[in-house]
Order: sequence, then C-alpha cells, then structure tokens
Amino acid sequence: MDYFEVFGLPRSLSLDGASLQKRFYELSRRYHPDGFARASALERQKAEEASAELNDAYRTLRDPVGRTEYLLKLNGFEIGEQRGSDVPPELLEEAFELNMALEELREGGPGAEAAIEEARVKFTAMLDAIDKELDALAAVYDAASAREGLQQVRGLLNRRRYIGNLVSQTAKPAVA
Repeated sequence: MDYFEVFGLPRSLSLDGASLQKRFYELSRRYHPDGFARASALERQKAEEASAELNDAYRTLRDPVGRTEYLLKLNGFEIGEQRGSDVPPELLEEAFELNMALEELREGGPGAEAAIEEARVKFTAMLDAIDKELDALAAVYDAASAREGLQQVRGLLNRRRYIGNLVSQTAKPAVA
C-alpha cells in the first residue's frame, strides 16, 4: 500500500496539512469498524485492517520528517543507523566535547551544566536551520522529482537525526 495513493495525493515532500486531515476524516468514517458491526466477520476484519492502515498512513504523512523518510524508502533509499561518514567532522568534535561535559555532569564537575545547556541551545538552533533547509529542498524536489534531490534530502535528514540525538542527550531530566 502506498500511503500517498491512499489519500489520493502525489508523492511529494510538501503536503497541505488541512487537506490531508480532511481526507483522513472522510476515509476514517468510511472504514471505521463501527460501521461494519452488522457485517460478516471477514468484512469486520477487513474494515479493522483498513482502519489501522489508514491511521498508519496518516501518522506518517502528517509528520514532515516521517513523510520524508517514507518517500525516501519508496525511492529505494536506506534509512537506518548513522554512519560516521554521514556526519561532518566538526559535528563529531562537538559531540565529543558534549559527551565529555555530560560525563563531568554525572561526576558532579563544575561548569558542566552550563556547558550542556549552551550545547543544547546550539544544537536546537542547528535543528531549526536544518528544518528550514529541508523545507527549501522539499520545494525543489516537488517541482522536479529528481532523484538527486532526494540524495540531498537524505544527507540532510541524516544530519538532522544525528543532531536530534545530541539535543536529546542535552535535555534536562524531568523532575519527579
């Protein structure tokens, strides 16, 4: 099943969220299992499966990163673990420094908390910049549907995933 086809949408990185949501509600009403209460067991099962697939498709397409990863997979790009060659050297150096600061914090080292907060702010800003760059690349890809554009998107998405991990590492623990 192609999630884009389910909603009658072209395969693109940019989607109108309101249109997607409207179509989701229309299809949800059509395939909701409650509408098949008096149907045969087989028809109820098919309705449940269709509803579950519809929910999966909607969750994937409404999230810009999830949609991008899905479109990459449809076009034969592997989305998986981060390889060292996908990460710029300067980012690896920052990650090393961050891990040192996190270790200091765990050991109660002075100044580590401020360094971690500074890194969190910096990495969050980097994520915001990457998201803007992804939006720009999405527009270029949607206009031309060139595979080379998806290669650029994949590289940027890999960088985003790596930086997202760094942001997670620098997040303040929730107070119980």
